[in-house]
Amino acid sequence: MPRLIDDPLFQMCAERALLPVARGGAELGEIERTLTRVVPGDTGSWYDAWSATAATVEGWADRSAVAGHPVSAREAYARAATYHRIAYAPLFGAPVDPRLVDAFDRQEHCFRRFAEYAAHPVRAVEIPYEDTTLPGFLCLPAGASGPLPTVLAVDGYDGSVHEMYWAHAVPAVRRGMACLLVDGPGQGRALVKQGLVMRPDWEHVLNAVFDAATGRPEVDGERIAVMGWSFGGYLAPRGVSGEPRAAALVADPGQWDLSDVFGPLLPIPEELRARLPEVAAAELDPYLSFFAEDPVLRWKFVQRALWVHGLRGVGEYVLETYRYRLSDRVAEITCPTLVVAAEGDPTGAAAGKLYEALECPKAFTRFTAEEGTGGHCETANRSRFDQRVFDWLEDVLRTGR
Repeated sequence: MPRLIDDPLFQMCAERALLPVARGGAELGEIERTLTRVVPGDTGSWYDAWSATAATVEGWADRSAVAGHPVSAREAYARAATYHRIAYAPLFGAPVDPRLVDAFDRQEHCFRRFAEYAAHPVRAVEIPYEDTTLPGFLCLPAGASGPLPTVLAVDGYDGSVHEMYWAHAVPAVRRGMACLLVDGPGQGRALVKQGLVMRPDWEHVLNAVFDAATGRPEVDGERIAVMGWSFGGYLAPRGVSGEPRAAALVADPGQWDLSDVFGPLLPIPEELRARLPEVAAAELDPYLSFFAEDPVLRWKFVQRALWVHGLRGVGEYVLETYRYRLSDRVAEITCPTLVVAAEGDPTGAAAGKLYEALECPKAFTRFTAEEGTGGHCETANRSRFDQRVFDWLEDVLRTGR
């Protein structure tokens, strides 16, 4: 990725704004001008700058909508939704900042306005789940009557259905597929507004989504592919391990038991490591202060992860990772599965383990920096990702293997 700002946390957040540029969800000029108003290390200046850009673009959208220009309105609403989302990115975590909630609400408002004017159906849905509902959008090709092969998109830690639209719905709809976007526990509105935290047994979430999806006339219940990205590379395989109705699975990147990847990196005494996870969180905490000293690590593992999981300290998070397991579930994945890994993405370090353990029809795809697809979730070249992954997916959904 190009260097956008001299601040590692803000650079990571700014890269998220680049993902939808090629598809109309942001503009390079608006991103560049916004970053000139940001002071490195100053979260307040970040929020103010991005919120101001979002409000400006949202105002342009409102004026086009009132004047009867639906294409201009939807394009500007789409960009405004992105900028509201980027505004709250460094704030994401606990304790919950009221600015985060306000920006999230503005993002939701702008995306729904975009959906009103979209060139194809983008329908808000509520998925019954336990004693509440999970929010989502069902995206359909223009003029399609269904039932259609459907991509069920599974998000990661700090995303939302609004960001997944650009990564999953756009390529699916272009290929004549439906795409169902859902915020599960610990994600998007389910976390920010409903207080639902992450759970390791994602099969319970996926069961509820399949129940709702297969009851819709637009969806071909025999051809539902589950595609997870970022932490969804764990959640999607775990969910499919308990959902036999899945026709295909894509894990981007493929992952394994969370403790296997995270645990060896911890600077703790070997005696303590040997007793994991049968230790108290308080025994771990004295060795984990370095997480709070680095701004990126602090955001990922203190601010963000503790909120997503509903925990109080990093020691608790270390113990929580032992609940996130695929090794004892992988044999239950029976549908054709594509495991993805990208050069330079540590999240996919264990993708090979998942691939080797699978007993179903399977394929492995590696993306490289040479083709512009290195890095987390291939965000610098989603078009190449779509070409390779959706070609595989179309073949599988057409032939069943």
